[in-house]
Formats: sequence, C-alpha cells, structure tokens
Amino acid sequence: MKKTLFYSSFAAVLLMTACGDATNENTENTTIVAEEPVAAEGQAYEIVEEESKVNWHGTKVAGEHRGEIELQDGQLLVNNNQLAGGTVVVDMKTITNSDIEAEEDRTKLEGHLKSDDFFGVEKYPTATFEITNATPVANAGAGQPNYNVEGNLTIKEKTEKVSFPATVQMKGNMVKASADVTVDRSKFDVRYGSNSFFDNLGDKAISDEFTISFDVTAKQ
Repeated sequence: MKKTLFYSSFAAVLLMTACGDATNENTENTTIVAEEPVAAEGQAYEIVEEESKVNWHGTKVAGEHRGEIELQDGQLLVNNNQLAGGTVVVDMKTITNSDIEAEEDRTKLEGHLKSDDFFGVEKYPTATFEITNATPVANAGAGQPNYNVEGNLTIKEKTEKVSFPATVQMKGNMVKASADVTVDRSKFDVRYGSNSFFDNLGDKAISDEFTISFDVTAKQ
C-alpha cells in the first residue's frame, strides 16, 4: 500500500508492566521532555500485527515479571530507503504475563496491571509511540543497531520524549524494526509500588524503569 503519511500529534499510550526494569544495559535510553513532532512524508509501510510482537520486562525488590502485549496498528515511514518516521499503537487491554505458571496468580497480576493502580486500560485503552527523528548509524555492524531513534511516548495522556538505538532492515516491500526501550513509569503517573511517590515500601517496592522490546514487521 503506497500513500503519503503525515503526522503531527497523538493521544494515547505505550505500555505496560507491574514492575520496572532496574537494569541499565542500554544506557542510551533516556526520558526527557517531549518535543513537537515535525511533519514527515514518504512511503507508508503498514505494521502487520500477526507478524509483530511486543514484550515487557519489569523488576521489583522481590523478583521480576515478563509478558507480552499486542499491537493494535501502526505504520513505518520510509523516505529514500531510510526510516523517516512512523507510529506504533499498542492495545493496552491485551497485557499478559508469561512467567507465572499458576493460572489464578497469573490472572490476578494481569488484572492488576490493567487496573487504575497501573495503566487504567478502561480509560486509557491504547498506548502510542510516534517517531520524531531517525538517524542512521554510520558503519553499523551486521545485526547491530543501525539507527538512533527519538520520539514521543504517551501513557495515560502524559507525553514524554524517549530515545533509543534500533535495528532496521529493509527488503523489497518489507521493513523489519527491533528495539529495546527503557521507560520510567513514574513520568506517566503510574504510581503503584513506586519509591518516587511512596515512602517505606521496603521489599514491596517496584522499580520505576521497565523495558519494552519491539519486534515489528511492516509491509506495503
């Protein structure tokens, strides 16, 4: 599908977890004040939901949890064979846990993540990330991140700028993009178990930072 994509703003959210990733393996990830996106244009590649996935990983004092979430829709924008922009919309109602074996406990955690304690999915059913800048990395090794990406992340109607390295491959009518994004949930008013908002949590504290891993396929 060929068409020109123009984007300027966004309204919903990007996601997820009852915990935050306390690791800092990717020191290039930052969360700072959002910037007004500049209109971009090019060929739009539609994200294929069934060929894409999003995983989340969060930590707390007493352990960690992992899970998945489904993409709702989105596009990657390509101009002169380079990534130029795009949007990713996540369906917040599809948050699942993958590491708890007991069904009752797993369902309880998933319900808690969807509740107002965390992401309030009834009021905020989607999450959105919009690319504002994508800069190729010169001489990137095979399989290594070859773009530095900046964009606006919106969670619970709060928007912050994030940046991270990404690996982007283009072949024919298909674009594949993958990235690990570190998010500080306290910036988006996700307060439950956060030392940023509550004192004396002890071993009940949940890390503010969590990681979202994207593996996206988009086609024309």
